[in-house]
Amino acid sequence: MAVVELLKRHGRKLAVVAAVAGALSLGTAPQPAQARDGAGVALGVAGGLVAGAAIAGAAANPYYYGAPGYYAPPPAAYYPPAPAYYPRSCWDPYYRRYYAC
Repeated sequence: MAVVELLKRHGRKLAVVAAVAGALSLGTAPQPAQARDGAGVALGVAGGLVAGAAIAGAAANPYYYGAPGYYAPPPAAYYPPAPAYYPRSCWDPYYRRYYAC
């Protein structure tokens, strides 16, 4: 039912568009290819390679970091470093005296 209603509403527009497209396609006759200059071929090949690389790069997933399970597991626990007590120097070299630490 929905398709029939859609064709009733847009059927005439679709027919006009199809007629115009058909007239344009029949009006332009195919031309034979003329490869007179090698630079045009080289530019076409280079352009095709660039376009193909761009499409392949866009199609690839750029945010892939590897399958799960290939990372090192997290440590079982966090152990803080052992406390180290260094001797304090209470000597003041400017006044050349000891002070209370």
